[in-house]
Amino acid sequence: MSISELLHRLAASRWLGMLVSALLCGLYARGDGAWPLGFVALLPWLHRLSAVTSLRGTLLSAWAMSVLYTLAVFAWFGSAIGAYTQLGAGTGLLLLLLLAPLFQPQFFAFVLLRRLGRRRSRNRRALAGALMGSAAWVGAEWLLPRLLGDTLGYGLYPARLLRQAADLGGAAGLTLLLLLSNEALAEALARRAHGARALARPLALAALVPLLLAGYGAYALAALAALPAAGKPLRMGLVQANITDYEALRREQGAAAVVRAVLDTHFAMSFDAVERQHADAVLWSETVYPTTFGHPKSEAGAEFDAEILTIVNAAGVPFVFGTYDRDAAGEYNAAAFVAPGAGLLGLYRKTRPFPLTEYVPPWLDGPALRRWLPWAGGWRPGSGARVFPLRLADGREIPVLALICLDAVDTGLAIEGARLGGQAILTLSNDAWFNALPQGAALHQAVAAFRSIETRLPQFRVTSNGFSAIIDAGGSIVAGSRLGERVLVLGELPVREAGGRPTLMLAWGDWVGRAAVAALALLALGTALRRWWRPGEAQPDPAASDATTLASVAVLPPAARLAAGLLRGFARASLLWMLAAMALGDGLLQLSTLAQLRSVAALFLAPELAAWCVLRAFTARVSIDAEAGMLVLARGRQRLALPLQDIAGIEPWRLRLPGPGAWLRLAGGRRWHYGLALADPLALARLLRLAPPPPLSFAARYAQLCLTSSRRSRLQRPAAKFLLLPLALAIPAFRLHQQIAYGGSFGELQAYGALLFLKGFALWWAAWAIGVLLCAALLRAAIEAGTLAALLLRPEQAGALRHWLERLGLALLYLGLPAWLLLRLLAP
Repeated sequence: MSISELLHRLAASRWLGMLVSALLCGLYARGDGAWPLGFVALLPWLHRLSAVTSLRGTLLSAWAMSVLYTLAVFAWFGSAIGAYTQLGAGTGLLLLLLLAPLFQPQFFAFVLLRRLGRRRSRNRRALAGALMGSAAWVGAEWLLPRLLGDTLGYGLYPARLLRQAADLGGAAGLTLLLLLSNEALAEALARRAHGARALARPLALAALVPLLLAGYGAYALAALAALPAAGKPLRMGLVQANITDYEALRREQGAAAVVRAVLDTHFAMSFDAVERQHADAVLWSETVYPTTFGHPKSEAGAEFDAEILTIVNAAGVPFVFGTYDRDAAGEYNAAAFVAPGAGLLGLYRKTRPFPLTEYVPPWLDGPALRRWLPWAGGWRPGSGARVFPLRLADGREIPVLALICLDAVDTGLAIEGARLGGQAILTLSNDAWFNALPQGAALHQAVAAFRSIETRLPQFRVTSNGFSAIIDAGGSIVAGSRLGERVLVLGELPVREAGGRPTLMLAWGDWVGRAAVAALALLALGTALRRWWRPGEAQPDPAASDATTLASVAVLPPAARLAAGLLRGFARASLLWMLAAMALGDGLLQLSTLAQLRSVAALFLAPELAAWCVLRAFTARVSIDAEAGMLVLARGRQRLALPLQDIAGIEPWRLRLPGPGAWLRLAGGRRWHYGLALADPLALARLLRLAPPPPLSFAARYAQLCLTSSRRSRLQRPAAKFLLLPLALAIPAFRLHQQIAYGGSFGELQAYGALLFLKGFALWWAAWAIGVLLCAALLRAAIEAGTLAALLLRPEQAGALRHWLERLGLALLYLGLPAWLLLRLLAP
């Protein structure tokens, strides 16, 4: 093969499109003047993706793009992993690429929903695919836990006008618009052979996105400039001491000497900030005081605490610095607020400790992990945003909220603090691990700047060794530092009540991802309702002797069945994992309803929805064409026909994943290539007038037993189990909570209004729904285990035993849970 032929084949393949898109994304992520690439970076990949017809090819494209994107944009993070684990940069990068689908799951959600949208809409397939795919992208980024909180919208930070729209929809809203712009250009590229008129609409839509962003940005900046004067601005000194590797210094000098050197350096730079630069307050970086403040562990620690208080009193201005806090539950990465004459006002505890470096979940922690990563921290997560007063020497008191390092990637934390009354953001970070990774440090600062745009609060951001900055309400850096220098950053910004300008993000929160998930859920619900209830159309009875049609089955190639089965198996196993994690003492899951909701949504609902989408993509109507003697599977205009004379038998699936189903056995003895997923394979056997083969193997007997006992009562319907039962349990529990907390059944409604009352009730309902879901999963596991045991020990009685186990499970669920709640309510 010649070089020219090779280049031609590459150009015609989707691999080149993915490679070019990944390279463009890598350039876009570097910032500066590359931000326009965000509007075209995905175009080569999308153009080739539209030509992929098979589900296998679509999923392969998503996997490859997630790997290439990670390599192009986050290679620096692989080096950081290698350095932290001491495995080397190459091994760290390889590990990152292996885990790329977990770091970038939005690619899979995007391609699946994009494919589904293009298949379900014939006239506007490109528009439906673009809308559903883009919604799936931002919905997955909001729903699924993501380590770095990255999204495409952050790449627009260098574009001062365009980034202002983040106060409407956050970085997720910018991502959504970037995706739609890329999709519009991809559609224009697909229509290039149809003339200029066909290109006009998609090109106009693509051009409209940056124009609208720029127009809104100009308006927003003008509105900020027109705000009335806020009085005297807040002037702060940010101490970047460039002292990083504490552990190495401890080994060389001893712990006390290190603390001494760190404090002396910060005292001297703080003196300069207060006495010479007239700062109103002083900010030190994260963990700069490497022990607990206010709760000393030794006499030496108490002396250091007292020395800091002496310095603050002498300076006459408040200090905020990174330290540690502790209580009976453990230690926390914290920020201390110290005021002259008043001492320690309080400590903010970091809400988002970095996984496996600062925080290890109890279910994962153990001797093996500690031997591999002996330097992994054991700090606990804090409980959310808090606001503290900065009491200035001139008598002003400014409420501020603190964010520590990874907290800055959480939009919700900044919004929560602004809603609590914060008028400025103080961000503390320890960027020591970015010493050789300037791209990571720059991304961290850009992400933090978006918190100011979303809330319109000024921000004072200090780091240990680089990219400290004073950031105004428009996200611009007023003063800053370079990476790896010892410097005092001074600057002042106006501080206005409630941020000076209310934003949609403050009113609605981080709403874009939630709205996308809700829209997709409503679309799925509407599709299901149209499928299950068709006014005026009689549904066929598969049990009738003259029935010639089944409502629908999923005609699955092996790859599709494997994908849906793995997704559904993961979802069901995740429920058992959550039960185990809560039973073994994962405090966050035990105590936080929001953590439970996120876990259930990410680990159960998301893969269940993905599995449903896979099944839906292959759903067809099954009928018999008696005249032609054919079994016909029809989906829209697509038809698949199989001669009835070639079908020798039906064989139910032995492994019921992604659900019940069957193989068709052909006359030659081999199976048909496609598997048929349907609720009742026996109905298909009746339709074809075939008898299922006798269950010879253990797995086949188990599958047959599950089929014959699968008729469901009304109590087994999901709506009854997971909506009505939790509602019945939540009402008395929520009423008791209202009585205790607010003095009446509607105390919260009268005190705080209907919105907070309804939100509170929704959380209680959701908590009970999760509890019922987990209990149902445990009971289902017990029923299946009991059935398997009966098949092994008493196979002739297995059917009767399963019948009674099903009834016992329903009794425990519908009677046991209310009885348990009643005992808790009546307990003294």
